[in-house]
Amino acid sequence: MTARHNEAAPPQPPPPPPVDEADSEPVKFGSRLEESEMDVTPMVDIVFQLLIFFMVTASFSLQKSMQLPKPKDDRPSAASVPQDEDPEGDMVTVYVDAFNTYRVETSEFEEEAPSEQDLIIKLRRARLGDSSGKIPTRLMVKANGEASHEKVVAALDAGTAVGMEQLQLQTVEQDDE
Repeated sequence: MTARHNEAAPPQPPPPPPVDEADSEPVKFGSRLEESEMDVTPMVDIVFQLLIFFMVTASFSLQKSMQLPKPKDDRPSAASVPQDEDPEGDMVTVYVDAFNTYRVETSEFEEEAPSEQDLIIKLRRARLGDSSGKIPTRLMVKANGEASHEKVVAALDAGTAVGMEQLQLQTVEQDDE
């Protein structure tokens, strides 16, 4: 006997049950393809909204810092500003130099303020009044032409924050040292 006769034949699957052709429905392969297609219109709408959002926010970031234009001629202004009889008595002057640092000057003290927080602290101290009892109500910001617009606006905002009633802005070409 050979090894072939010792092996058992693999089992055969049972025959399928008889199919009644009247009960069965034909399989439609085309309808399944039509159901699987996805509508991409909402996804395209979301992509366009995101694109518009990023374009708008990018344009805001470009407008944060602006350089002040320098005057074109050296002629004096035609408008006159009336001067009070005591210009230093009730005024605090903040200098913004070309390196964007602040210097606060009052009738009592003159100090440098390296940051915006220090500027507010020194303006609050100046707002308390001097030894004669005068409380300053005006703020003069003298900014160098090379100073950043952001720093000049921060100095004006600091004056408003401490309660200065009148704010003035002056552009100077050279820092007074």
